[in-house]
Amino acid sequence: MKVVAIGGGTGLATVLRGLKHHVTEPARPAQFRPEITRLTALVTVTDEGGSSGRLRRDFRILPPGDIRNCLVALAEDEQLLTQLFDYRFSSGRGLRGHNLGNLILTALTHLTHDFAQAVRLTSEVLAIRGEIFPSTLSDVHLEATRTDGAVIRGERSIAKTRVPIQRLHVVPSRCRPLPETLAAIYQADLITVGPGSLYTSLAPNLLVQGIAAEIARSRAVKVLVCNLMTQPGETRDYSAADHVRALHQHAGRKLFDHVVLNTGRLSGSLLRRYAVEHAAPVELDLDAVRKLGVKPICANLLIEDQVARHNSRRLAQLLLSLAKKRDR
Repeated sequence: MKVVAIGGGTGLATVLRGLKHHVTEPARPAQFRPEITRLTALVTVTDEGGSSGRLRRDFRILPPGDIRNCLVALAEDEQLLTQLFDYRFSSGRGLRGHNLGNLILTALTHLTHDFAQAVRLTSEVLAIRGEIFPSTLSDVHLEATRTDGAVIRGERSIAKTRVPIQRLHVVPSRCRPLPETLAAIYQADLITVGPGSLYTSLAPNLLVQGIAAEIARSRAVKVLVCNLMTQPGETRDYSAADHVRALHQHAGRKLFDHVVLNTGRLSGSLLRRYAVEHAAPVELDLDAVRKLGVKPICANLLIEDQVARHNSRRLAQLLLSLAKKRDR
């Protein structure tokens, strides 16, 4: 089975952390369970905040943070080496706030003059179970038109908007993906999108020229992993159908066969904490989802770890079972 996972932020890393346990090891092939012969992560590169934003501005490279998260998630050994790669400096002039992994990717980019090559070399060092591609090598930024007609620019402004987003754009619009990305999508048996911030982690990938069209053409099982919670800015009051609809609109076509929805219930204390930030569990409007031509797949996928997260192992098993059903 060949799998392509699309997204950004910590959401994509959660999916990858579960899927990597099903990747075939050539020396010791797994039996009696789904096997992944190729696992490809397609990662958004529009981050402008934190360590990634600083490195992007100072060194004119693509933001490395989301790529770093995926490298750590796919690493064979998540112990010392990956902890070191994920280490964040808490002091030091110029160093404070930076992750060591971000700095390594920056250094390798300058040594090789090729961000994609820097990611490949780092993947070899960490012995990751899979491959990681940026959605584009172009220096892209986000721009959004709100429902009130105002245009806002930059990932941070879009994430914080209090007025709903009508349309998202990437600038420049003629950005292209790597040929390897389109090839992986073409060959995939399973394509997943999400979870992740709708307008700043998921939709930007679909706006890179050729990606949405290739997904639509693919004969793979195509699944949206819906977010557990709304986000105070960009998806306040969004239901499950709203998430699907927004991605289909930005792709310019129907993409998904299934949408995975969580039925697990948050504890009262965590619900209250989210409510203070104007966030709430995503409404499961199943009939509205079905009217969009997408089949809802409901399961308890929730774990609580100070915040609400998907259970990566359970999610991976569910995703692979959907792909296996297509093969029967």
